[in-house]
Amino acid sequence: MIEKKAIIRNGQGIHCRPSARIVTEAIRYSGEIRVVSEAGEADLRSLLSLVSLGLQEGSVVRVRVEGENEEAICEKFVALMEAHFDFPALSPEGRDGMLGTLISK
Repeated sequence: MIEKKAIIRNGQGIHCRPSARIVTEAIRYSGEIRVVSEAGEADLRSLLSLVSLGLQEGSVVRVRVEGENEEAICEKFVALMEAHFDFPALSPEGRDGMLGTLISK
């Protein structure tokens, strides 16, 4: 088994669309892939399990892989957990400015 840290970078966290992408990749792997956070642990083959963790931007998780090609597979899922799925990726200042614009209208 191998385990590596990942930090959620997506501005909206790991919601349904990123979860679907992650689960689609996970079901192709014959070994076990899990993610562990402060909120609990999820099997990455289960969309509901992953979404239920409520992973927000900045959340720190551990990706655990057990099986064939553990190192490469773990790196792949760390990259997926850290990917920007919502484009364009905004800086915190950009998100705050966008929110202020929406509220003032």
